[in-house]
Amino acid sequence: MTESQININVQLDDEKIPQGITWSATGSTAASLQQANAMFLAFWDAKDKSALRIDLWTKEMMVDEMADFYFQLFTTMADTFQRATRYESLSNDIKIFAKEFHKKFVEQEKQKN
Repeated sequence: MTESQININVQLDDEKIPQGITWSATGSTAASLQQANAMFLAFWDAKDKSALRIDLWTKEMMVDEMADFYFQLFTTMADTFQRATRYESLSNDIKIFAKEFHKKFVEQEKQKN
């Protein structure tokens, strides 16, 4: 059996707000630590039938970047759900939601400005 490790480092300020997020993974093609302004990590606890998650973002994460991040997360979750279940219709529903979410975000941003 092969084992792989994913290492996540979070640099916190005095108020415990993330200042920087870096990560690395064994078997990755990247030679150095990868930087990120946000992360979303989720685990399924089968015993308690609940999702456990860690979601962090740095002060540098802009609101429009957060919207793009979530759009991409929703789309990726739809693809993963489809591969795992073969429920293409439900996967498409998630993708439709993702597009509508992003469209509404863009509209709200236009109204602000």
